[in-house]
Amino acid sequence: MKLYSYFRSSAAYRVRIALNLKNIPYETISIHLTKEGGLNRKPEYRTVNPQMRVPVLVDSSGEILIQSLAIIEYLDETFPDPPLLPADAMERAHVRAIAQLIACDIHPLNNTSPLRYLKHQLKHEQSEIDAWYHHWVLEGFEALEAMIKPGPYICGPRVTLADICLVPQVANARRLKVPLDKFPKIVAADAACLKLSAFDKARPENQPDAE
Repeated sequence: MKLYSYFRSSAAYRVRIALNLKNIPYETISIHLTKEGGLNRKPEYRTVNPQMRVPVLVDSSGEILIQSLAIIEYLDETFPDPPLLPADAMERAHVRAIAQLIACDIHPLNNTSPLRYLKHQLKHEQSEIDAWYHHWVLEGFEALEAMIKPGPYICGPRVTLADICLVPQVANARRLKVPLDKFPKIVAADAACLKLSAFDKARPENQPDAE
């Protein structure tokens, strides 16, 4: 398999974790999101992903998949061991709700594209952009903290899709100096995950394109 990735991309980070948990070997193709105005904006990459974002997974048949949650659920269905979603329908819905809270409500507001738009098109100062980022992460984490079940992971004793979404978001929050002292459950779940080699190998600093 091939993974079009960028070492700092939260969405690509999620897919790297899932691939590692499933022990699926893959080749990384780096798409730098800021160099030369973003290599993802180049015409040749648009033929790979019309949305011009990462990640993109190319499976062994050459089929192209986009959107991290869709990719991860495809991997979970194709390589079912270990499962990333619970067998129980209610528990599965709870895991998906947390994953979507992070991937659909927190992350999009703090992605490279909207932050770049705030800076270049709307001419906001960096301090204002940082305040925007902090606001949406803190608001989302307040809700998430209340939803976490007894650990060590977000939804109990097994790693799920929710943890796969959590760890990259916490890494980004730390990188942009969002205070996490109000979120002990989030911090504890993140720490538990990072003890696992699948999560550690997926860290941004451990990628071939890390700077």
